[in-house]
Amino acid sequence: MIKVEHLSFSFPQKELYTDISFTLEEGQHCAFIGTSGSGKSTLIEILMDPEKHLFDGKLEIDPNCRIGYVSQFSQVDPAKEMTVFEYISEEFTKIQEKLGGIYAEMATTSDMDSLMEKYQLALDALESMGGDDFESRIHKKLNLANLAKLKDVSVTSLSGGEFKLIQVMKEMLTNPDLMIMDEPDVFLDFENLNALKKLINSHKGMLLVVTHNRYLLNHCFNKIIHLENTEIQEFDGSYIEYHFSLLQTKIELQEIAVAEAEEIERYDHIIDNLRTIATYNSEASRGRALKARVKFQERLEARRIKAPFVEIKQPDISFGIEHEMEDAVVVKVDNYSVAFDELLLQNVNFEIKSMDKVAIIGPNGTGKTTLLRDIFRNNHESIEVHRDAKVAYLSQLQGETLQDSNTILHEFIDAGFKTYDEVRAYLVNYGFEGEILEQKIESLSGGEKNMLQLAKVAASQANLLLLDEPTSHLDIYTQIALEKAIIDYKGAIVMVSHDFYSVVNGMDYVLIVDNKTIRKMSMRKFRQMIYASHFDKDYLETEQKKKSVEMQIESALKDTDFELAKGLVDELEGLIKQLSAL
Repeated sequence: MIKVEHLSFSFPQKELYTDISFTLEEGQHCAFIGTSGSGKSTLIEILMDPEKHLFDGKLEIDPNCRIGYVSQFSQVDPAKEMTVFEYISEEFTKIQEKLGGIYAEMATTSDMDSLMEKYQLALDALESMGGDDFESRIHKKLNLANLAKLKDVSVTSLSGGEFKLIQVMKEMLTNPDLMIMDEPDVFLDFENLNALKKLINSHKGMLLVVTHNRYLLNHCFNKIIHLENTEIQEFDGSYIEYHFSLLQTKIELQEIAVAEAEEIERYDHIIDNLRTIATYNSEASRGRALKARVKFQERLEARRIKAPFVEIKQPDISFGIEHEMEDAVVVKVDNYSVAFDELLLQNVNFEIKSMDKVAIIGPNGTGKTTLLRDIFRNNHESIEVHRDAKVAYLSQLQGETLQDSNTILHEFIDAGFKTYDEVRAYLVNYGFEGEILEQKIESLSGGEKNMLQLAKVAASQANLLLLDEPTSHLDIYTQIALEKAIIDYKGAIVMVSHDFYSVVNGMDYVLIVDNKTIRKMSMRKFRQMIYASHFDKDYLETEQKKKSVEMQIESALKDTDFELAKGLVDELEGLIKQLSAL
């Protein structure tokens, strides 16, 4: 068990945690969630190396606890000249070589006791990693992730998604006591994401995974730790059950809040009447009655419901347009090709009209980002962008559009805002206010950087948006706000994305990479393709019913019809039980 008790920690400019406590136990697969910038990655750093951080509270971790770690920023070391199999087995090979060296030394040593001790320690280390059959275990993991074909491929030739999976396997195969992964799903295509799901679900040890990916959250975890507004909430169960629990709590709290508001309003009228009477009547008893009522009113206000895990403010993302275009072709791609070490795309032809919302879909490393970047640059002979198109670009490489050395305020002054006050008023809708505006962009989390990119895109008032993995690093609340903004937008969108939910909820159709070219696919066929590969045949229909009921509950809450909301909750609970069984 890993136990955190009453932990508090802050930076000079920001308080991250206030008196938080939670436990991790053997066999738990825990999802670690929370809005961007809430301190999830910092808490992981504290767990991995407590001595480096000055915090209040207690952290209980066995000093012999072995922690495996996969960073959200994992990259292939270009100096690693080894095959995938050699890379995964690197730790095992080191121990075997150490054993071989000790064994050779035994022939000449006079200190056999010391060598035997070293030999036993190395054997124990090998055994703790299941070293007796590590080759067969590597093959099983590769087969599970459908990556056996890469066994003899150089690790430096892997795509980013493939390397992330290989690193996950490598860490899992050392049998750590605790496996920590920080957004391992970022930029994974659908096939690799499904492989990651299989790897997580097959792992027998304790897992702590930071993720905002709704597919993984719905299918991989039996415990939720939710960090929000410096507080932590634990939930034993799946994410879908946790979300249902939050919805039930929301209904209860809103019903109480309405009753409290009515009581506060009634006391406001009493106090106003007492003040009016006190104006004409100077009796001491009248003044005491007024003071007593005011104090009681203050107590009512102080006890108002505070729900850090229920009422989480969504950013107000809105893509406006300075100049709308009529029914015109805004992007025309004619016989486009791209190659690096090998041919990626050839004979690509498509048109994007002024109101089209299109997702470009395909495996990692097939040229999608290069195509989107070429459309943005508009200097390729095979690409024509309409002369009246105003283009805004969001890059998965955040340094392409954000200057790390800038503060947030300076970044938006550089983007065309005239005053700091104007920047402050604009960015409050995106969750940036106060001291964070003075921070340099390099100090922000990945999710916060993507939020800034979205804010810049929205401020541009462009009529053509090019979005490359816009949901990467974004928390779920922001992903949903982005989907709404995309649906409401009156211009054209070309989006590279592997996020199934964003594609099916906001796009008109997809352009899918197939055999080194691109073909158009309807949303209906795309749904069928994804669900045939990754879901039970009844899952889509049940999930759509669930979403419909949730929307009805939200509508009932807006109308303060709590009886209707409670009735719908019973229906929703039945649908959740069906989904959990599929």
